[in-house]
Amino acid sequence: MNRRVAVTSPRTAAARRRRYPATREIDEQTRLGELYMRSLLRTQFRLALFVCTVLVCVVGGLPLAFLLLPDLREADVLGIPLPWAVLAGLIYPAFVGGAWLYVRQAERNERHFADLVERR
Repeated sequence: MNRRVAVTSPRTAAARRRRYPATREIDEQTRLGELYMRSLLRTQFRLALFVCTVLVCVVGGLPLAFLLLPDLREADVLGIPLPWAVLAGLIYPAFVGGAWLYVRQAERNERHFADLVERR
């Protein structure tokens, strides 16, 4: 009588490599965890530089515009000189818009980072 024997790979008994989550890499401050954090910080820093550069160009460009276009200096809005109206009222919405853009993009960067860490 012939007996059947199941043949399996010799590697089935080998220990499986345990998955080391990326969050643990970050918590334990390993080299890989430091690389992840450095990547996130670099991305956030680039975003901050972009938003600040745009705001500095807008705010710094206003005096230049008023200097190069003398008709703008002479214009009035509701009895208020245009340069004063722009600097007193219209600059603040630009700052709020820049802050809103920064927060929205920073949260997006953090979501991408969290997805990257969870996928690993």
